Amino acid sequence: MKANGLIVEYNPLHNGHVYHIQQAQKLTGSDCTIAVMSGNFTQRGEPAILDKFSRTRAALSSGVDLVVELPFLYAVQHADLFAKGAVSILDALKVEHLVFGSENGTIESFHQALKERIKNQAAFESILKQQLDKGLSYPEANRTAYELAGISSTLDLSSPNNILGFAYLQAAESLYTPMQVDTIRRIQADYHEQSITGPIASATSIRSAWQDEKTQEVKAAVPIKTFELLETEELHSWEAYFPLLRYLILTRPAETLRQIHGMDEGLEYRFKKYIHQSLNFQQFLSLIKTKRYTWTRLQRVCVHILSNTQKHIINEHLNGAACPYIRILGMTKTGQAYLSSRKKQLDVPLYTQLKDGMHPVADLELQAADAYYSILSPEIAAASRRQEISPPIFE
Repeated sequence: MKANGLIVEYNPLHNGHVYHIQQAQKLTGSDCTIAVMSGNFTQRGEPAILDKFSRTRAALSSGVDLVVELPFLYAVQHADLFAKGAVSILDALKVEHLVFGSENGTIESFHQALKERIKNQAAFESILKQQLDKGLSYPEANRTAYELAGISSTLDLSSPNNILGFAYLQAAESLYTPMQVDTIRRIQADYHEQSITGPIASATSIRSAWQDEKTQEVKAAVPIKTFELLETEELHSWEAYFPLLRYLILTRPAETLRQIHGMDEGLEYRFKKYIHQSLNFQQFLSLIKTKRYTWTRLQRVCVHILSNTQKHIINEHLNGAACPYIRILGMTKTGQAYLSSRKKQLDVPLYTQLKDGMHPVADLELQAADAYYSILSPEIAAASRRQEISPPIFE
């Protein structure tokens, strides 16, 4: 069997994602579609609107055959680390093709940009450090370094999906994987689009519309399974976590906050200063955001405060060349058949459920899950947590 791989968050799964699934199958002629999906917190540092198991069900009903989890260790990180974890999982699963959506839509530009980057690596790294020292955010410093290092490319690295796509290709090159990387063009909706304008809409606009009770607009932009889950499952947003986040920042001394992953350069003092003035999460981030500290970076730090993710744990386990295990969230009969056909070739442990003490990265996953479910009533939180130690979803 031949498989194609997707790297996804499905926050929530919408019609544009279904298009991606279908086009990847068409482009590769694969028998099986495998999605590496972020767990309960996303790369941009947000609690997923639906938990990982609900999103797995939506994926399996929309053409994905096997859903595996991108561990929290990699999921709430900048693009390069996010890509490293996800690509290493697909490589370990012996996937032949990785297909990502991008604003660019042609893989040649990504290869050209990577070739230029490698050729000018020393100059790029030196300029990047200079720009970061000047106080620029990482994305802005990265774009400036490309320009000043003389890296000529037609690839727009200010576009979010182009940035991630470039990171995927770079990760694949560093792993020396035989996996072929390709891209399809995103259609209609911009990544950051705030309102629904048709059947293809951004996840951002769908979350916003649902919050504003524009249910019919959402219904037109998502598969029926996603709509049903939005109507019936517990939904998550940053504002629901703000009282807990506020409590943690207020009651922890700056020295303790400094040990949290991402809390660098005295940032803990900004958190301590502005939490007193903030009535909600949006206001809090607006107050602490600067040119250096982007909204996304600050959201990630907030996730790590919630989950008590310590720097030393992250640093210890990010040094590995690849993800230490593969955790299956759900599969169809086709996904099960693919695993059966490849099981003897796998060099990485395959987990169908987690349990305390099985691996430090899995322990971190369970810790993040406890943080995610903490805003629910004790009864619902306990039922949700049991899913972490239950067998995969089978459809």
